[in-house]
Amino acid sequence: MESRIERLCVEKGLKMTGQRRVIALVLSEADDHPDVEELYRRASRRDAHISIATVYRTVRLLEEKGILEKRDFGGGRARYEPTGEDHASHHHLIDVDSGKVVEFANSDHERLVRAIAERLGFDLVSHRLELFGRRREQPRRDRGALPDSEPAPLGANP
Repeated sequence: MESRIERLCVEKGLKMTGQRRVIALVLSEADDHPDVEELYRRASRRDAHISIATVYRTVRLLEEKGILEKRDFGGGRARYEPTGEDHASHHHLIDVDSGKVVEFANSDHERLVRAIAERLGFDLVSHRLELFGRRREQPRRDRGALPDSEPAPLGANP
């Protein structure tokens, strides 16, 4: 079965070798934003003959053709995600401790950026939002008691 990324490659006139098909499949199945080394690990599990150089060349080609978009979420390594209509407008929240990337969409944000562009006399072509944060520790609850620092719920008896 042809993967979404393989289909885009064919539409853009790329020759699909067996190794490119494997890389396209791995990218299509990814629910994260792999870097080239992670992509290589996943692809080489499917085809032990794939080299890291082949993965680098293929990723660069897919980026040049507009099939993949390079992202820099910090940590010194580029990560990749598919482009296109199937990959709807979304934004990223990056956990600075773990490197985990959380995708999210927010219609209020979309309206705000369009309104800002319009107010400043621009037709918005694209935009991107990347938030970097640290996950808050969840308060421990012992036998239903609230921690001293947390206020009691409204209506509770002190």
